[in-house]
Amino acid sequence: MHHIKCEEFKVEVAGGCVYVKRWVPENCSNQYPLILLHDSLGSVDLWKDFPSELAHSLSRPVIAYDRLGFGQSDPRHALPAMDFIEEEAIKYFPAIKKYLSIQYYTLLGHSVGGGMAINIAARDPDCEAVISVSAQAFVERLTIKGVEDAKQFFQQPGQIARLEKWHGSKTSWVLRAWTDIWLSAEFESWSLQPSISKVRCPMLVIHGENDEYGSLKFPEFISSNTAGESKLLLLKNCGHTPHKENPREVLSAIQEFLR
Repeated sequence: MHHIKCEEFKVEVAGGCVYVKRWVPENCSNQYPLILLHDSLGSVDLWKDFPSELAHSLSRPVIAYDRLGFGQSDPRHALPAMDFIEEEAIKYFPAIKKYLSIQYYTLLGHSVGGGMAINIAARDPDCEAVISVSAQAFVERLTIKGVEDAKQFFQQPGQIARLEKWHGSKTSWVLRAWTDIWLSAEFESWSLQPSISKVRCPMLVIHGENDEYGSLKFPEFISSNTAGESKLLLLKNCGHTPHKENPREVLSAIQEFLR
């Protein structure tokens, strides 16, 4: 195993404490961290080995956190607001950045975490680059169908238990925070349009051609509407989790992009 030091933090934010983990490789050539933003059912632990692989291959610290209500962070009771993607950028991320005394950084967001990364970068000039993985750009018919299918899947016996391993007693909230919001009529008009045009840093946009939550219109929208440079990586025979389905290709694309 690579020599990587792991540190854990509890950071106070509005409404409770969030769990943060940092991976620091032994020979750091770049002090500015890569910060990971998880998907709608995700958590720090669900990234599995990806953060330590990134820390090792990039020789820089990697930070991941459980959003409030997820993983090892404190529970939330009310469902997220319809503007929860923007809210992450305005309310929660800045508190973590401040607590950890982060100056410059790069973001990697998966799925809805990609939308959050774009919203953070649109507001914070300290963000040096963004890697979006399977990010949604707006709400497509395919997105609705994907969420509806997942909702049905988790109603099958035993399936919710697989999520409880990561979210414990918060699991039903986590599931509803995803499905209730994305399937609501109010959310249909959500789009990255207001934020993407304010992103000036370079972007790597990764998307699987068989993504069950969004067509290639998403990565094309993101890469053509950003104000900075963008690089598009479309993966064949790949669904919604490129970093798990195609880890080698994704890692080498990230390495090359950040070089």
